[in-house]
Amino acid sequence: HPPHIMARKSLLFAVMALFAGVAMAATTPEGNAYLEANKLKDGVTVTSSGLQYRVLKEGPDGTPSPSVSTPCSCHYRGTTIDGKEFDSSYSRDQPTTFAPNQVIKGWTEAMQLMREGDKYELVIPSELAYGDRQMGADITPGAVLVFTLEILKVGV
Repeated sequence: HPPHIMARKSLLFAVMALFAGVAMAATTPEGNAYLEANKLKDGVTVTSSGLQYRVLKEGPDGTPSPSVSTPCSCHYRGTTIDGKEFDSSYSRDQPTTFAPNQVIKGWTEAMQLMREGDKYELVIPSELAYGDRQMGADITPGAVLVFTLEILKVGV
């Protein structure tokens, strides 16, 4: 084949591979159904990125919000959409310290919406969580994750 035909074929395969990669990282059908149902619940806000959150408790007025790099002391509990807990600082009775830029994209976004003392329920599409990666036994490729996240102290 002439070089320009080979180049077009190569470009086509590159574009197809790109779309295949995007499709693999997509939220599962079960996860999409969960997201669709959850967004209709009272108090749920959906951001432009697709993050869903519900305020469970508000911190006192005037308490600080973290910047992207501010370390925070937090409590959290993570479950799959069927309620299976895969991690919890509550069950360890030990808060964890991290900054918004040290965690999955869904948490990075949510933490900057929160302030000290806030407690949110987060429902995070796989694109803002672990994408197509398997993480341990319970977080499968394309998984939507549900978290309770509480910022105990901003700037620790």
